[in-house]
Amino acid sequence: MTGQIPHPGSATDGRSRMLLGIDLGTTTVKALLISPTGEPLGIGRQSHGTSGSGGIAEQDPETWWQGTVTAVRRALAEAWDDGATELAGLCVVGQGPTTVAVGDAGGSMGPAITWLDARAAETADHLSRSIGVPTWQLGSLAHERWMATHDPDRHARATCFLSAWDWLTWRLSGRRVRAVPPVSLHPTDETIRAGGGDPARFGSAVEWGTLVGGVAPGPAAELGIPAGTPVIAGGNDALASFHGAGLVDAGDAVDTGGTSGGLGVYWDRELDVPGTYRAPAALPGLWLYGGAMNALGKSVEWVTELLAPHGGADAAELLAAAFEVPAGAAGLVFLPYLAGERAPIEDRRARGMLAGLSLDHGRGHVVRAVLEAGGYALRHVAEPIRDAGIEPRRLVVSGAAERIHGTARMRADILGLPVDVPVVADTAAAGAAILAAVGAGVHPDARSAIRSMVRIERRIEPDPATRTTYDELSAVYRALYPATATLQHRLADIGERIAG
Repeated sequence: MTGQIPHPGSATDGRSRMLLGIDLGTTTVKALLISPTGEPLGIGRQSHGTSGSGGIAEQDPETWWQGTVTAVRRALAEAWDDGATELAGLCVVGQGPTTVAVGDAGGSMGPAITWLDARAAETADHLSRSIGVPTWQLGSLAHERWMATHDPDRHARATCFLSAWDWLTWRLSGRRVRAVPPVSLHPTDETIRAGGGDPARFGSAVEWGTLVGGVAPGPAAELGIPAGTPVIAGGNDALASFHGAGLVDAGDAVDTGGTSGGLGVYWDRELDVPGTYRAPAALPGLWLYGGAMNALGKSVEWVTELLAPHGGADAAELLAAAFEVPAGAAGLVFLPYLAGERAPIEDRRARGMLAGLSLDHGRGHVVRAVLEAGGYALRHVAEPIRDAGIEPRRLVVSGAAERIHGTARMRADILGLPVDVPVVADTAAAGAAILAAVGAGVHPDARSAIRSMVRIERRIEPDPATRTTYDELSAVYRALYPATATLQHRLADIGERIAG
């Protein structure tokens, strides 16, 4: 069940086969074409925006689709140049929990409610307490329940509530499914019923990495791929990053990168780690520990746009200035709580902070402090994991920003871990392609696919010369939130009141 890309000079060697991984991220759609042996053949990207303020964060699903068309066609153009012609299968992963209400005719009924949207936070907290499951297992249920109360007309007219990746899977294949990975990040039918929802309105539950159907003729023509190309069920982009980063053994860890950021560590047994996400990993025999943040990547984007609003050379010059500043940013520490925070503090009313400012600090110091905050945030999640006896042995970084901004060096020094930089920096898209490879039968199982398709470009060892500085500043970073949380909440209240 494969298709031939309509391009002359079809190759016949193994490199002619390829998998398509699509990552529907918070700010960008990424499309990766990769060979079964891990050779990247084409990559395409297209950005999309978020609208709303005062706790509202919405996106138009149609811009997702148009961005997907653009990204896939760009990737295909590169793959054609490389002689790859046979598409064995595709898979979509993405941001979440982000929810689209879908009507009878199939179109989206209004904008999608993104995971950054705060309106359903109280609903999620109530559901978590009443049915006894963590908020991260609610998926789209909290948005659906919020809509039932606050947007009853749209709720009544909707026939289905789909996650971002399931919506794009539906757009490709015409099938409304609820892709469920082994890691419990999505509600079961029992959880949906206990929360007052109807499982039938969330799509048919299918395991991620399994065949959903084929690409329908209309979408296939828009994308420029053969109709009938296998579509494999996907999942959350952070989970896909674990596959795309090459995690297969106990002690493997990943910085998931992206807009939000997060840390995941594999271990070979279940342990109690207070305040840490814990679940069976997506690979048999392993457990996953870690947590997701809200705005590590977004903080870098925010400070860059703030201080170099015209982008381009100005932004490059700004980042270069940050890397000329010595480790520690001359005692400047940034809290990246620009959208509240998830792990490890779980406080949606937390606010960002730049502490230690003096007349000696310039733009480079500020940007370096924001970049270093990503490492401190990961270390904040990693420390209780290490205290429990789980010892990460390496960290794989994700996202193109890790390569462009050089933050991989900071991660190595702050966490005291060797950092591996993969050949394919977009590890969520690579993870989607790995799922496609398994679901399409190109590789027999996930471990085989990961070992075959993930390549490491270089390793960065921690620099012992920065250890004392980063140990001291990490301690300051951890102390800032408990020392100022009450004031942060007051400022949040004042800011929301002023904004109306």
